[in-house]
Amino acid sequence: MNESILITGANAGLGKETARQLALKKETKKVILFCRNQVKAEAAKKDLEKQTGKRIFEIVIGDVSDANSVRNAVEKIKEPIDAVILNAGGVIGKTAAKITPSGMNVLAATNILGNVILVEELIKRDLLKKAVLSVSAEAVPGVKMLGMKPVAMKTSSVGEFAAVLDGSYFGDKFEAIQAYGYVKYAATMWTLSMARKYPDLKFVVMSPGNTGGTNAPDSLPPAMKFMLKYLMMPIVFPLIGGMVHTLEVGARRFVDGVSDERYKSGVFYASKEGKLSGDVVDQSTFYTDLKNTSFQGNADEAIHRFIK
Repeated sequence: MNESILITGANAGLGKETARQLALKKETKKVILFCRNQVKAEAAKKDLEKQTGKRIFEIVIGDVSDANSVRNAVEKIKEPIDAVILNAGGVIGKTAAKITPSGMNVLAATNILGNVILVEELIKRDLLKKAVLSVSAEAVPGVKMLGMKPVAMKTSSVGEFAAVLDGSYFGDKFEAIQAYGYVKYAATMWTLSMARKYPDLKFVVMSPGNTGGTNAPDSLPPAMKFMLKYLMMPIVFPLIGGMVHTLEVGARRFVDGVSDERYKSGVFYASKEGKLSGDVVDQSTFYTDLKNTSFQGNADEAIHRFIK
């Protein structure tokens, strides 16, 4: 049972809904909303208290794309936390390719940098007691029906992972949507390496699936945003079947992944092959690179090239 849980990116979308669902669990005593913006965090806290009738929400301010911001935020955490849900991230949009002070681009920094530092700092201070859930994406194994090809790196070497993280892997044709899958692959492999490094902690990777009611489409180019938000999500995907679900269902994957003993450490769970919704399965059964411990270690080493 997890009595205290920290959620990054908790002021909206999947993070906020996950906080709501966790607060309603009998065993939950504290939910920490780890957010970048104080005003938005306060508004989310107020709304969550109203929805749940619980006064168990706390706010910690930190920007996951900024290493020092995350380290400063961890300084404010004094009591041990049972579980962490690394929800902050996304496709980002126009600024995705911009290089941050870490050397990672904004896309990689937002999805990886702060999440990694947060977990490792908590472990170093003996403040993380039970579990970590890292949020990945169906973009990693791909979805053939939608023309989404699986991530296909040539060697998954340290250098190749590092090139993904600074964007040079993509040359002059950097597209945030394509790069997103590769960044999530790196984050996934880091999480799987942590499962081996810390066998006394549970490290689960979970995709929320294709979830409606989030702000994800807003970071896409206008034409793609319109198509996804007003045609694909509300009309096309429901007609296909097994391709979309509600915000509540997507967040429940996170709640179950971090709480339910059925979900094992060192496994990436996402929808069945070719689907974006429904039951989750171990992705390594058909995306076998996930089992390669050398690739996992290479992702870990590459990420730490950018952490000073």
